[in-house]
Amino acid sequence: MLRHMKSDIRAVFDNDPAARSVFEVIFTYSGLHAIWAHRAAHYLFKRKWFTAARIISQVSRFMTGIEIHPGARIGSRLFIDHGMGVVIGETCEIGDDVIIYQGVTLGGTGKEKGKRHPTIGSNVVIGSGAKVLGSFQVGDYSNIGSNAVVLREVPENSTVVGNPGRIVKRNGEKVGDRLDHAKLPDPLIEMIRSMQNEINSLKAEVDRLKQPAAPVREYMEEPVKFR
Repeated sequence: MLRHMKSDIRAVFDNDPAARSVFEVIFTYSGLHAIWAHRAAHYLFKRKWFTAARIISQVSRFMTGIEIHPGARIGSRLFIDHGMGVVIGETCEIGDDVIIYQGVTLGGTGKEKGKRHPTIGSNVVIGSGAKVLGSFQVGDYSNIGSNAVVLREVPENSTVVGNPGRIVKRNGEKVGDRLDHAKLPDPLIEMIRSMQNEINSLKAEVDRLKQPAAPVREYMEEPVKFR
């Protein structure tokens, strides 16, 4: 347990440049508190002290905003950044050196029995708001983009984005037309661009209407002759 605690602290320093001291990390990082509470709850869960394990997990949920079922299996050096709204299901398995951001759900679809939550490989990064739902494998060294909804197996060394999730990069090579998360279309930007085009069109129309008709302009340009 002490070895795991030390490696969990080291994971914070390895992944968060804002971490300044061991004291600060121990007393202020809710993700770390949730992981430690889970390790205690999982210890009791394996020994069939189910009620005690659930009490610990619920207290941890109340204190940290992170819900980890006592039955979930978590490897070494998991780092949960910010963490609010993270949910990890009972039969979920997580490898070593995984990074999870806020709002992530590692859950089931509600249709399976037995193993119904995902298995996350080692060195996986799961972006904020992502949902990984179902009993399948997410391969080692994969990246799940923010707000992606993943419903099927992800090969190792892959990048998945979108809803539904699709692979856009594998083994360092781009896959498909849409290449990476940064190049996905932004609906707000598209709307602003459309509004700007409409404004430019209206301005051009107003400028055209301000110009006098050709005969009137020619008459105005003729010199006035007095008798």
